[in-house]
Amino acid sequence: METGEANSKSWTAQAGGRVPGIGQLIEAWGEAMEEALQEDIFQYDPEFTERVVNLMEVYGRYFDSEVRGTDRLPDSGPVLVVGNHSGLNSEPDTPAMMAAWYRKRGFEQPLTVLSFDPIFAIPKAKDFFRRLGQVPASAENAEAVLASGASVLVYPGGGYEIARPWTERNQVCLAGRKGFIKLALRTGAPVVPVVGHGGHSTSIVLTRGEGIAKALGLNKLRFDVMPVAFALPWGVVLGPIPALLPLPAKVTVQVCEPLDWSHLGPEDAEKPDVLEQCYREVESVMQRALDALVEENPFPLARRLRKLARRTR
Repeated sequence: METGEANSKSWTAQAGGRVPGIGQLIEAWGEAMEEALQEDIFQYDPEFTERVVNLMEVYGRYFDSEVRGTDRLPDSGPVLVVGNHSGLNSEPDTPAMMAAWYRKRGFEQPLTVLSFDPIFAIPKAKDFFRRLGQVPASAENAEAVLASGASVLVYPGGGYEIARPWTERNQVCLAGRKGFIKLALRTGAPVVPVVGHGGHSTSIVLTRGEGIAKALGLNKLRFDVMPVAFALPWGVVLGPIPALLPLPAKVTVQVCEPLDWSHLGPEDAEKPDVLEQCYREVESVMQRALDALVEENPFPLARRLRKLARRTR
């Protein structure tokens, strides 16, 4: 499946020559995804990434993106960066964090993002993301990346957090997932929380759409949500439709102090009480950081619009 046309023909062929319905498309996409997940995860291209990061920084100017506290990132060695996930389709926090990382550590020390499995079944898109060093999200992949000496950026809340309603925009929601804690304890990688604010004001999520995802059978693609959101220029949209014009909210990313889990070891990765304690610590640290950013800038969209208005006078 080297092109979108070939991929479309493949899906049609699997549907018996008919134009496939949504169920058949999901099944074919799922099969393509499972095949793509078997590919080599080490396809990072530093020169390509540098070109893309330059574009990320241009993209960040639209949101007046700011990353604070990069001095808290270790200067070398593998790091497990743990973030909150915001912005639905625009996701401004991720390119801002990636650009800040590479400006500090250089392009020979990749920051590997654990990404949503289905994108690796999309021709062209999968090549783009793999060259950026992104890999399907699994404990095995993350451990292999850290063992190679590279670092990992993980969003434990995943789709559940990035699709949280706008009324919950100022809440950190890691969805109770503790796999990243097991990973940190098994590998000994330092854990650095990062918290983004403003990204969830770039589009207005109305509902996660969990019932819609279930009704459509999207669990086969590991979708547990199908959000309904307001996004320009279409208005109310369903699902992962790219927002060609995300709202220009002010985006701030705060790098927090590394967590001190030096008293814990690999054997603690299998202790539920330890995992729960670590989870509460991470979520608490991140929520306090987000609360501080919200107190400083309670209305990131209004703040950015005022700044843009002053420039036009």
